[in-house]
Amino acid sequence: MNKRKVVSLLTVAAMSTALLAGCGGGSTSSGNKTSSGTSTAKTDSKGTSIAVFNSKMEIQSQMEEMAKKYSEKTGVDVEVYYSSDTVAQHLATKYASNEPYTVAMVDAKDIYSLAADHAVDLSDQDWVSNTTQAIAIDGKTYGFPVCVEARGIIYNADAIKKVTGKDFDPAKYQTLDAFKGLIEELKAGGMTTPVGIMKEDWSLGAHFLAEVYEQQNDVDGFVKGLKDGSTDISTDAKFNSLMDTFDVLKENNYAKDTAISAEREVTEQKLAEGEIAFMFGGNWDWSVINAYEYSENMGIMPVPQNTDDGSNTKLVGGGSKYFFVDSSDAISDAQRQAGKDFLNWLANDPDGQSFLVNDCALVPAFTNNTLPVSDPLGKSVKSFADAGKLIPNYNYLPDDHYSKLGASFQKYLAGETDRAGFAKEINDYWKTIK
Repeated sequence: MNKRKVVSLLTVAAMSTALLAGCGGGSTSSGNKTSSGTSTAKTDSKGTSIAVFNSKMEIQSQMEEMAKKYSEKTGVDVEVYYSSDTVAQHLATKYASNEPYTVAMVDAKDIYSLAADHAVDLSDQDWVSNTTQAIAIDGKTYGFPVCVEARGIIYNADAIKKVTGKDFDPAKYQTLDAFKGLIEELKAGGMTTPVGIMKEDWSLGAHFLAEVYEQQNDVDGFVKGLKDGSTDISTDAKFNSLMDTFDVLKENNYAKDTAISAEREVTEQKLAEGEIAFMFGGNWDWSVINAYEYSENMGIMPVPQNTDDGSNTKLVGGGSKYFFVDSSDAISDAQRQAGKDFLNWLANDPDGQSFLVNDCALVPAFTNNTLPVSDPLGKSVKSFADAGKLIPNYNYLPDDHYSKLGASFQKYLAGETDRAGFAKEINDYWKTIK
């Protein structure tokens, strides 16, 4: 294997911490091996073995089940693996042992970091023309979008109506003032604590705090200012606007006095069953919510803010998780072709499309996949995406951003620091980033 490739990937790994749990991370690591194939594989791929890496925890069992059916249709054997280790760290280990995956699922930032040395140009693939979410670098397409994900305030409309007696229309609560009024109405009606807050560092540091950057008019310029110290986040209008909203969520949190010990599953169960009405999160949370006696009428709304910049009418999101086909010398051309066939199966074959939408409950990133999204959170995301109302993700956060600033945010959530102290920790962190 090319030594430069190993070194470059190990360098990336050294900068990494852990996968965003909200986007598929978990607390354990495992390697699950199955055999599979594709109904659209080329005839010259029969008998080929490929390895697929899955970094999205909540669909691992679906991947395994798909693999069993997949192998019955072709002679292509596929080994499907999952690991909760940081993507770059895990892949670095595989490269160092000269055992790369044929196809790997990674985050957007990993495509940007690794594509030049490790990915095959997929620009000539049919699916490229059917998506706006693929990742291209210098005119070459490397990243196959697995799905679309977005975040905002998850609401339980049935729980709200039960208290207020009125159908819930999220469009009426785009401003913080209107949202606060609804909170007070819910409290007066007996729902004393209408909000749940996930304490996880990835939710606070990589999702909520990231919106401060993502909702800027000039995201790159804003981040550059944080790095060189010319921007003081404590005086930034967007930071203070979003923190004003967070303060309302924090004040009405059911676990206000024990915020850092609140378990995600408990919070999501309370939301699912209508004990609380609101929680900041994304459509990936459906994989937890649907384990409980959930209400039918749920959805995601933009984070309410007293602003006129339009950000309170949009969710934040876009392509989430990307497959790339490896260019390593350890992968044969036949294996690479089988890997491309697998991606084409996901994008174009009815069975592959159904696997993504129906089995995995994902929002498709391809216009030719017209299958209806079944879960209510996914439906919300798709409606915003179809209307062009998604603020793009910022895909260049440092790997330790959510762990370090997530910990700072947890201190704020627990009342161990005030807004000024939190802002100082954010400023200090960015000044260390090269």
